[in-house]
Amino acid sequence: MISPILNSLAARPLWRLAPMAVIALGIMLAAVAWEAANVRAAEYATSQDIIQAVVGISAMVPEDARTVEHLGTMRSGNGIVIDDQGLVLTIGYLMLEASAAAVTDADGVLVRASLVAYDHNTGFGLLRARHPLGIKPVPLGSSADLVEGSSVIVISKGGSMPVMAARVASRREFAGYWEYLLEDAIFTVPPNPQYGGAALIDSNGRLVGIGSLAVNDAVQGPKPVRGNMFVPIDALKPILSELVEKGRTSGPRHPWLGVYTDETRGRVVVTRTAAGGPADTAGIRPGDVIMGVGGKRVKSIADFYRKIWARGSAGVEIPIDLVPANAESLKIKAIKVHSQDRYDWLKLNEGF
Repeated sequence: MISPILNSLAARPLWRLAPMAVIALGIMLAAVAWEAANVRAAEYATSQDIIQAVVGISAMVPEDARTVEHLGTMRSGNGIVIDDQGLVLTIGYLMLEASAAAVTDADGVLVRASLVAYDHNTGFGLLRARHPLGIKPVPLGSSADLVEGSSVIVISKGGSMPVMAARVASRREFAGYWEYLLEDAIFTVPPNPQYGGAALIDSNGRLVGIGSLAVNDAVQGPKPVRGNMFVPIDALKPILSELVEKGRTSGPRHPWLGVYTDETRGRVVVTRTAAGGPADTAGIRPGDVIMGVGGKRVKSIADFYRKIWARGSAGVEIPIDLVPANAESLKIKAIKVHSQDRYDWLKLNEGF
């Protein structure tokens, strides 16, 4: 049975969508068959409602912000309305250290937005439109139900294909070079170029993930396949109310070193350090090879992070074992790094 979501797309005017999106929807109508058990939920959230709930995000960041060098001062992407008060969920780097932000609705109307929250552990960001959007929110689904091969839809605001059929290629941990670790990331194919903050929708018409990155190995193996990484919506549920109320989660913070790394031939290699951050201050330099933490061997970037975080909360001293760049011998050097709270280093809006 064809999903009522897709039937609704066929029945409703598509003048808001780009021609390529119409082609994609035609392919989806012909190719995607969802079971009758999903009909009731799908009827609740029709396709047009979901499309209109995906909004554009634009943010302005001061030139002296810490993240400007790599993310720029003018950022744009996608977000999705998740409550009837204009709360918009997006990927956090779009609004990180922003001084002003706005959302663009389905009619192209620009509405100023307030920065609500940023959570580094998950990567989520929240904004709230300052004026009513009149948009029906998309309900949150269960990302735990997604397995390899699950059919999904990626929806973005604008671009040549704002609505695109996709499938889950894998579920696995993702270790980002910026001291970021996601335990159960969602990897999808084919790749979508408008991934930042894009909505990942399941067969029930519910939100199950937020677009984060383009990756070269959504499918791993001898011939890796390009795709996207999505942050699972289940990571938001336990912290949503606290983020809305306080702008961040409470409790101990992970120790942050300000070190950026890459894995090369089974080794964790420093690519750069945050200027003035703990690692930089301690003398860690690009090209240094991280061998261990406190005498315990490091086997991967993910293992490196876990060993750092196991030492305690932000502010704790972290003993790093490394081989300096261009060293004439393989003698390991021990360096003590006084960690920080990442939030103290970033120049965040006062609301955070």
